[in-house]
Amino acid sequence: MSKNTVALVDCNNFYASCEKVFNPHLADKPVGILSNNDGIIVALSNELKKLGISRGTAAFKINKHFIKKHDIKLFSSNYTLYGDMSARVMNTLSSFTPDLEIYSIDEAFLSLSGFEHLDLTDYGRQIKKTVWLHTGLPVSVGIGPTKTLAKIANRFAKKHNFAEGVFDITKHPDKDKILRWIEVGHIWGVGRQYAKMLCRNGITNAYELTQVPDNWVQKKMTIIGLRLVKELRGISCIDLEIDIKPKKEIVSSKSFGNPVTELQDLMEAISDYCSVAVKKLRSQNQVASLVIVFLSTNRFKNEPQYANYAKVRLPLPSAYTPDFIHAANRIIKKIYRPGYKYKKVGVMLADIMHQSKTPLDFFQPTYLDDYRKVIMDCMDDINNKMGSHKITYASAGIKKPWQMKREKLTPSYTTSWKHIPVVKAI
Repeated sequence: MSKNTVALVDCNNFYASCEKVFNPHLADKPVGILSNNDGIIVALSNELKKLGISRGTAAFKINKHFIKKHDIKLFSSNYTLYGDMSARVMNTLSSFTPDLEIYSIDEAFLSLSGFEHLDLTDYGRQIKKTVWLHTGLPVSVGIGPTKTLAKIANRFAKKHNFAEGVFDITKHPDKDKILRWIEVGHIWGVGRQYAKMLCRNGITNAYELTQVPDNWVQKKMTIIGLRLVKELRGISCIDLEIDIKPKKEIVSSKSFGNPVTELQDLMEAISDYCSVAVKKLRSQNQVASLVIVFLSTNRFKNEPQYANYAKVRLPLPSAYTPDFIHAANRIIKKIYRPGYKYKKVGVMLADIMHQSKTPLDFFQPTYLDDYRKVIMDCMDDINNKMGSHKITYASAGIKKPWQMKREKLTPSYTTSWKHIPVVKAI
């Protein structure tokens, strides 16, 4: 047994599975989740995949008779629900190991080093069963001596029914056979261009890549590619990132449901996006001093085009939302041009640092030293307890006609009292 053992736990068809948890009628139905403004399918269930629909398909291109014939269910992306369900999954996984890396909203790496006295396949099944009991979400578990091999094991677990969702590649008598099954384009970390290059050089699967000399790999794929190849050989080169690194930039941006032409609507939208971005900043105990605002028209439309951005630096780093709203509104007034149909506007916060490192100023107090932090902490506490945007800013508007289109949005079952499912006994 290798001294290093890693498990990758991946939620199956995560967005679609979240919708199925709270709607039993969707159990065997083809389900698709739509992008912002209900544009394209970004996630889909196995039943929908079997009908020949793929990720990236535009919703309007799916024939209505086809949808009715196969009883296809399409839903707007419910990010509030998916985020909360993800947190529940990760909280459950944390009970199985002290070392866990949350890799994405539906994936996590678990260190199983030191668990050698256990049957790791059985342990994987226990993880799978517990996540199902706690959340109702199906997961697959891949186990290997490296993160890359754990990824491959997870893919094998999903694709082969006999594995029942759990596969330990270290226990397989012929690991090379598994590697031959993995095309280079499906190796974690191998992008489309690298896959094409490898295929041109006669390297079509993971096993063939492990046989390539190190100097060739480093020349063609840099040192990062060499680490990947060593991982495929069973040599751990990519450590678990246990500590979540604070973001260097924070962006909040959405496309509008309908084209926006008025400055006032753009100012409302940018105020709303500022409040979201600065709340993320505070959740990391950080402050920022640079505000960047950008806007653009729809480049896919045959109409006049315009895009621009500008930035403003705050006098002192801050995490007080009104500081950023005022700055962003000054920028939007500067770069706005009448006569255009705007599709998107957004805000980026940069020059971020931990709040404890905020520089002092002789003439004015820092964000930590006056009422601003107290106000923000109170506001965050109320919104966390009562629901997002219970307290918000008048500058963000009330009717918000510019909001993105979400006509097929399901309830936020786990985060809103009014959306809690009701069970009736007859």
